Amino acid sequence: MALTKVLITVKTYPTLSAKYDELVCTAGFREDGTWIRIYPIQFRKLDYASQYKKYEWIEIDLEKNTSDFRPESYRPHSLDTEPSIGSNIDTKNFWEERKAICLKNVYTNLTQLIEEAKNKDICTSLATFKPTKVLDFVYEEVDREWDIKKMEAMKQLNLFEQVKGQGFNVVKKLPYKFSYIFEDDKGKKSKLMIEDWEVAALYWNCLKDTGNEKDACEKVKEKYFVHFVNDCDLYFFLGTTKAHHFTAPNPFIIIGAFYPMKDTRTQLSLF
Repeated sequence: MALTKVLITVKTYPTLSAKYDELVCTAGFREDGTWIRIYPIQFRKLDYASQYKKYEWIEIDLEKNTSDFRPESYRPHSLDTEPSIGSNIDTKNFWEERKAICLKNVYTNLTQLIEEAKNKDICTSLATFKPTKVLDFVYEEVDREWDIKKMEAMKQLNLFEQVKGQGFNVVKKLPYKFSYIFEDDKGKKSKLMIEDWEVAALYWNCLKDTGNEKDACEKVKEKYFVHFVNDCDLYFFLGTTKAHHFTAPNPFIIIGAFYPMKDTRTQLSLF
């Protein structure tokens, strides 16, 4: 069995699948700095010891996902595959070690990236992107309940577990979507939704603290817009959706944020 070593940098908020139950899209980097996507994976059903965190190295038995044309897409050998958790990369020296892996290939021009995605010989579907200017961070209300048909399918998939007395509670649907508005190095303005699990977790925690949805959303904005833009060197991890990869004018969404604190050592050296 050939194991693949991956530094986890992306975990999207769980979604429902009529075929596979509740799924998380995971992505990260191989040791050579190339991107890899791991899907499907039933993250919340993994043993606790196998529930990897971001910036942990894992080793897992993967195979090319033949149902997905995107070159970075791989899948566990089976849904029962459990990853082995390795070391964690910390934030020392302004994320120096993380930067060495995550910033090997950074895009600044969104048109170029989209052209590479549409080119069937390249078909880029994961990328690190540096916005030239972040203009805003917005939140918008969306449907509050999961699709009824998918919920019914989930009940069928969970029937055997319920018989064994091991019922599984579906994750709550996030009632808001959060998006960045930004410009690239040519002044191209874009609005992209962010689907990182961290955004959702922050919202739920803020809602628990404030008891008010608008206040919770404003707290999320305070971190992702005020703090990340003013205090951090912000990058986006971008990924395409399979269904819209070749059809949408811009098939990318933000699947994660990379936000080391601004390197004050560089600033001090200027004086």
